[in-house]
Amino acid sequence: MTETPSSHHPSPSPSHHADHPGRPLHANPFNQSIIEEFRANGGRVGGPFEGGDLLLLTTTGAKSDKRHTVPLAYFREGDLLLIIASAGGAPQHPAWYHNLLAHPMVEVEVGTETFAAIAVPAEGARRDRLFEQVVRVASGYADYQARTERILPVVMLQRSEPEAGEAPREVTNLADKLLEVHAWLRAQLQHVRDEAEAHFAARAAHHGPGEPPAPGLGLQLRQHCLAFCESLEFHHTSEDAHIFPALAQHHPHLRDALQRLSDEHRTVARIKGELLTLLSDVATADPARFRTELDRMTQELRAHLDYEEESLLPVLAEIPFPPRPAAGPDRTGS
Repeated sequence: MTETPSSHHPSPSPSHHADHPGRPLHANPFNQSIIEEFRANGGRVGGPFEGGDLLLLTTTGAKSDKRHTVPLAYFREGDLLLIIASAGGAPQHPAWYHNLLAHPMVEVEVGTETFAAIAVPAEGARRDRLFEQVVRVASGYADYQARTERILPVVMLQRSEPEAGEAPREVTNLADKLLEVHAWLRAQLQHVRDEAEAHFAARAAHHGPGEPPAPGLGLQLRQHCLAFCESLEFHHTSEDAHIFPALAQHHPHLRDALQRLSDEHRTVARIKGELLTLLSDVATADPARFRTELDRMTQELRAHLDYEEESLLPVLAEIPFPPRPAAGPDRTGS
């Protein structure tokens, strides 16, 4: 059963909704005032949104790569948060929707909590069911849908966190941080594999004339794969630019291992690019080729992560994280 907002949840209206398309945040004083009030009052705002469920969504610009924050009404579906790319019924999707298609990793602020999430638009029958649930508590969205020929996207915000049953790792040094990042990468890679198998199984189960029905996993597979690939690239870029040079300077005995890891980064980047090319048309991707590429990437990535942990953890365990502030001047007079 969906946990829907109370009757105090405001129905959206063009004058009060905050997802107008194509308008950068700095040019929208109304949005900015809501954001400032939200952050100053633990997620509570007044005016037309008073008593409603509101979150702040921060995306990365599809073209600019700059961070953009927008306030949006949200709805609950179990553990998921749902947002609607309505743009007040405009003919184009809002800018933040294009951003999350290009960069699925987003930041969400709800109340006083901030967390990372993967943004996945719902598809097919699931999208229709979720949209109907939203309309039952916020009928304004039905008016928005009536104004435009485009299907208003329903976006699911899936928390990016340790797998169910896994206790969060206490991070006190760089070794802990590396293990945390690696655990997330391994989990996301497994998500991609599981969703790929479900996607291809649904396609294979289709019989009869016509196109196979959409299994509702195409965008989910794409978004998880893109989130994994972008996070992997960011992780490797950070290592090559900052961590590896510092380690090589202070620990010369690691230089051969660091060079091997850097070489492997280029190999993994090449395979990642091939995988994203396959995903550009996942609905018609050849299952055998897709699985071959994914298996090859999985094997090389797991071997790379294992070797990195074997080589670097003993040294990284001696480096505090987060970094400790430098000691200030002695003010005791001693």
